[in-house]
Amino acid sequence: MSYGSVQSGRVPNSVLESHPWRIREIVPDFTLEDVWALPAQGGRGDFPALIEMGTSLDPAHADSGATRFLWELRDRLGGWFNLGRIRLPAGADAPLGELPIPGSGEASLSERLPADLRGSAADLDFGSLPFAPLYRTDDEFAAEISNQTIHGVLHLAWVDRGEGVYQGQMAVFVKPRGRFGQGYMALIKPFRYWIVYPALLRQFERRWKRGARR
Repeated sequence: MSYGSVQSGRVPNSVLESHPWRIREIVPDFTLEDVWALPAQGGRGDFPALIEMGTSLDPAHADSGATRFLWELRDRLGGWFNLGRIRLPAGADAPLGELPIPGSGEASLSERLPADLRGSAADLDFGSLPFAPLYRTDDEFAAEISNQTIHGVLHLAWVDRGEGVYQGQMAVFVKPRGRFGQGYMALIKPFRYWIVYPALLRQFERRWKRGARR
């Protein structure tokens, strides 16, 4: 799809890997699962609006019935089989710290943050989604999630396209918990690529066009 003159959708991982984003020094042992160019563009100072929108999107309220069904199903399965819920009760914090990062003794990536990034995203909240903010800069934001299948990272970036135009970019880093986590990621990949992410991009595009940059 396109948004103005800027294309959006899944892009090669090399698009992120070619840029010296801070996230790369924090998750060198994680796998970069995929990178998405977002249907959001603006000026240099519009990145806070992108973060606000990214933390408020909720697949449980996507326009796609299939996405809502899959999200509800995954949440119920998480409760039944102790996989970790993907919807939090109102006011609850993301349940980090219960499981170590696979292959590490660390419970949270916050332990890896350099001094200048610590506490930089403490004022942000994902509402009902079980993500815990990690850090924020002028052009980056990262949050982590931990459950019985993976330890993952959501990364948002504000990419300079030249001539004063910036575009949003989203990336997902994961570290599966053993073979079960690897199998889980392989199982859900088609649903993420063909149902969940396209629905979220459409939701994102509509909200950005409605004037979210106020």
